[in-house]
Amino acid sequence: MNGSLLSNSVDIKLKRGPAGLGFNIVGGVDQHYMDNDCGIYVSKIKEDGAAALDGRLEEGDRILAINGIRLEGQTHKAAVDLFRTAGEDVELRVQKKSSHHANGPSDPQTEHVPPAPYLGILAVLTGAAAAAILAFVYMRNVRKAF
Repeated sequence: MNGSLLSNSVDIKLKRGPAGLGFNIVGGVDQHYMDNDCGIYVSKIKEDGAAALDGRLEEGDRILAINGIRLEGQTHKAAVDLFRTAGEDVELRVQKKSSHHANGPSDPQTEHVPPAPYLGILAVLTGAAAAAILAFVYMRNVRKAF
């Protein structure tokens, strides 16, 4: 790992709750979550779990280490086993997901927000469609009156 990867990393301490740490992971050297990236990532934060109650861990964050053990080069199963045997107090080294990546969004499922001009066109078209529907309903009711 180079220094730029660690520039947005944080340490998060969690206390295992009745339902575990409260998040799911994806990735590993045998199950790439992203192309050319064998890291371990948070895929889901469970409501009311330890991670959700703490509030710092987010879906899409990369877990770099657990209790000082680096996850780089680990299989998915090996990473899961490390989480399961980590004890009650768990320290995570986490690389926060970045909002923008040099080659595009880091999350392939990032919602696309259209530019402002397209929103204006959409508003005009929506208004025109509503007017056409109202005109149709009016004309239909006027015809019935005869």
